[in-house]
Amino acid sequence: MNGGDEVVAAPAGPPPTLDWKFSQVFGERTAGEEVQEVDIISAIEFDRTGDHLATGDRGGRVVLFERTDTKDHGVSRRDLERIDYPISRHPEFRYKTEFQSHEPEFDYLKSLEIEEKINKIRWCQTANSALFVLSTNDKTIKFWKVQEKKVKKISDMNLDPSKAVGNGSIASSSNRKPCIANGGSPDRSSDYLGNDLSFPAGGLPSLHLPLVTSQETNLVARCRRVYAHAHDYHINSISNNSDGETFISADDLRINLWNLEISNQSFNIVDVKPANMEDLTEVITSAEFHPTHCNMLAYSSSKGSIRLIDLRQSALCDSHAKLFEEPEAPGSRSFFTEIIASISDIKFAKGGRYILSRDYMTLKLWDINMDSGPVATFQVHEHLRPKLCDLYENDSIFDKFECCLSGDGLRVATGSYSNLFRVFGCAPGSTEATTLEASKNPMRRQVQTPSRPPRSLSSITRVVRRGAETPGVDANGNSFDLTTKLLHLAWHPTENSIACAAANSLYMYYA
Repeated sequence: MNGGDEVVAAPAGPPPTLDWKFSQVFGERTAGEEVQEVDIISAIEFDRTGDHLATGDRGGRVVLFERTDTKDHGVSRRDLERIDYPISRHPEFRYKTEFQSHEPEFDYLKSLEIEEKINKIRWCQTANSALFVLSTNDKTIKFWKVQEKKVKKISDMNLDPSKAVGNGSIASSSNRKPCIANGGSPDRSSDYLGNDLSFPAGGLPSLHLPLVTSQETNLVARCRRVYAHAHDYHINSISNNSDGETFISADDLRINLWNLEISNQSFNIVDVKPANMEDLTEVITSAEFHPTHCNMLAYSSSKGSIRLIDLRQSALCDSHAKLFEEPEAPGSRSFFTEIIASISDIKFAKGGRYILSRDYMTLKLWDINMDSGPVATFQVHEHLRPKLCDLYENDSIFDKFECCLSGDGLRVATGSYSNLFRVFGCAPGSTEATTLEASKNPMRRQVQTPSRPPRSLSSITRVVRRGAETPGVDANGNSFDLTTKLLHLAWHPTENSIACAAANSLYMYYA
């Protein structure tokens, strides 16, 4: 079950703490501007190369961005090698296109409204310069092809306007003779063209062949396939397989395996639904394929466990190959224990050896070769523990925060309240723990308390202070605004660049 020889530690001690800087923002709100519900971003995903970025929103739209800083802009390759990409170089993106992926629907059999909100987006392998994207709402998955189409513009016929009539024919000064069917003439002579069409020696000066004057390029998004009617519960995950042919979709109780080319058939590979629904104790919260082994996938549960399954074992993978869970500390159980233990997101590291999981309070890093417990735990919401009753009352305790890993596996990141997100170093010996705000000044709210001694990696957290304008400040100086939450973020696959969503705004940072 070895997931690859992924290296997460630098050879000479832990890497230095990254200095994050603001890069770009798309859809920035002006002061006092009210955010429309349909414009709130609900999914973010980089493609495998990092040259494209996709976002989905609650209005069912998918917006694509493309990277611009990798283009040469007329600079020769030798010059680029000479300057060796200066430090100031960082990923820059521009708006590419958008399309309406899903529309609101109504399930008449269950009398249930199906909202158009995009739950997940996944990039598929490119082919013939076309981009392929999987997007899903609660019930229906769609496979989109986005391709540039050249639109040809034909020049006018260059006819003399005074002699032009309908359909571009030439009006003759002589009286026209009556015509019969198929264009014949009743008094047709041996002169095949007729007397009214005499060609001058130099030809007809007013008749020219049409010319293609320009070719405009338009991006066209076309839905290639619709994968529907396979889930009774809301879809929470989709994940591509490394074989490039299949993908999985997961809801609360089942995981289905699809072939990209076949939309009317799927195979149920995990089913946790009990015979009696009263016996239901946990649900599936997230699922993802291994990045390199096409037969392996992992899924998380509402009880805080992660199961690794091998598709080679059986057609229905109800039994897992490995189970990852942290034993409960004695005497620590409370009413909220199971709620805050529920895993909202899991991600495989690039090499596939490590799995990152996010529950309400923490980030955990797991080694798939060691199922006794996580190799690292990062405290994200420990300062909210005294407020769990309030968080339960206003349903904030059920917020589902996503997580991501850097391409080199040295750092992890996740979101929080007040539009904050946290970046932790996960290399051995690293004490990196940075809190950033989704704004043009990401370090604005960061105030480090020098009197507090550094703590171990398993319990490190950064103190964040704000001014008196925010009433939610606890005894440790941690501020939180439950109305602004950063749920969705993604790390560039090859560079230290993070894209995150704050309501309807997409912020990008680099280090």
